[in-house]
Amino acid sequence: MHPLWPQVKAFHPQLWRAVCGYELNPAVREELLQEVLLAIWESLPRLREADRLLPFVLRIAHNLGASHVRAETRMATPVPFDDALHDVADPATADACARTQWLFEALATLPLKLRQVLMLQLEGFDYQEIADMLGISPENVGVRLHRARDRLKSLSKEEGIQ
Repeated sequence: MHPLWPQVKAFHPQLWRAVCGYELNPAVREELLQEVLLAIWESLPRLREADRLLPFVLRIAHNLGASHVRAETRMATPVPFDDALHDVADPATADACARTQWLFEALATLPLKLRQVLMLQLEGFDYQEIADMLGISPENVGVRLHRARDRLKSLSKEEGIQ
C-alpha cells in the first residue's frame, strides 16, 4: 500500500462532493467514485510533492468527472436527487438539505467549464490553485466563477430560492 493512501481516505468527503457534482444517479455516482479512487491509487506513485495531495486527488476527480459528463451527454434521462443517499453537512436542518439538493441540481445544469471552477472554489481553493489544476489562467478562473455565480443567481431567482 502506498504510504499516502490513508491520507487519501481522509479526503473521501471532498471526493464524494466532487463526484456528486457530476452525477445525480446514486448507482452511477458510486461507480464514478470507484473509478476516481482507482485512478488516484494508480497515480499516487507519480505525485512529486506530498503536501499537494488534496489538489492532486481533486484534479483527478474533476478530470474523471468531466470525462464522465462528456461521455454521458448523449443520455438525457435525469434522475431525481436523493438526499438520503448524499452526505449533507447538517442533516438535522431541513432547510440545509433543501439548499444542498438545489445546489447539486443547479450545478448539474451549468456548463462543465463553469461547474468545475465553482466546485473547486466551494472546496476552498483560490484562483491560482484552480488555474493550476485546470490548466487555465487565474483571470479565466475569475471570469468563469463570475459567470457561474450569475447563472446560479438567475436560477435561484427563477425558482424563488433564497
